[in-house]
This record gives sequence, structure tokens and C-alpha cells, in this order.
Amino acid sequence: FPNGVAARFGPDSIPTDGKLQIVFFIGFLELFVMKDVTGENDFVGDFRNGLLDFGWDNFDEETKLSKRAIELNNGRAAMMGIL
Repeated sequence: FPNGVAARFGPDSIPTDGKLQIVFFIGFLELFVMKDVTGENDFVGDFRNGLLDFGWDNFDEETKLSKRAIELNNGRAAMMGIL
């Protein structure tokens, strides 16, 4: 398996149809799935739309703020790990 730039542009890279499929799938998610259609969002990035609730509404405001901060820090650590 090629890595780095060769995975995208080399002779053994991902086929063009595969790259287009990824782009169109992400576009589909952005346009039709990942949006607040009900207006019930509690915070920016809350795309539950009244369907998924794994106990989030049972937490008090301090716990919610703490969990959002932890998730944000985990995302930042993941971005640093990619670098």
C-alpha cells in the first residue's frame, strides 16, 4: 500500500472513481444529513434532531460543559497527532 502523496497521486493510488465517491458522499452528508432540521439544537454542532439521546439531556449544565470541553480537547489532540 502506498503512503503519503503516492497514495493520492502515484501509480498505485486510489482510483479516480473512488476519490469522486468519497467527495460525493461527504457532500451528501453535508447537504442532507448533518444539519439542524428541527431547530432543537442545544449547541453548535448538535445534529441529534430529536432522534439520538444517550442520556445527554439528563446531565446538569456543568457536566455538559465539562464533557464538551473534554471532547473539544480530544479533537485538538487528534489533530496534533495527525501532524
